[in-house]
Amino acid sequence: MNSNLANFELLLLPIRKLNKLELTVYQINMSNNDIFKKLRVALSLRNDDIIEITKLVGFTVTKGELGDIFRAEDHPNFKKCGDQILRNFLNGLVIHMRGPREEKGVE
Repeated sequence: MNSNLANFELLLLPIRKLNKLELTVYQINMSNNDIFKKLRVALSLRNDDIIEITKLVGFTVTKGELGDIFRAEDHPNFKKCGDQILRNFLNGLVIHMRGPREEKGVE
């Protein structure tokens, strides 16, 4: 009976260790500026490319605005990226990557 009890203890040992394990959950809050910067780097886009992409949806953004958006937060000319700028960039990016939407039902 002692040998069975010893085996039972070996099975419970990992469970006890897991119960003592503390998991830390990190919440990552990214600003629109952070998202925009990461997309620019990931897609290797220059400011001229971003301006052309936003023009695809009829939205105008200047090089100066983009420069202010991509600055460090502690810079005096830093500008927060609004939802409108990021939304129009993402909509333009879809058109840039996939092409314009085809009209259906017109024959």
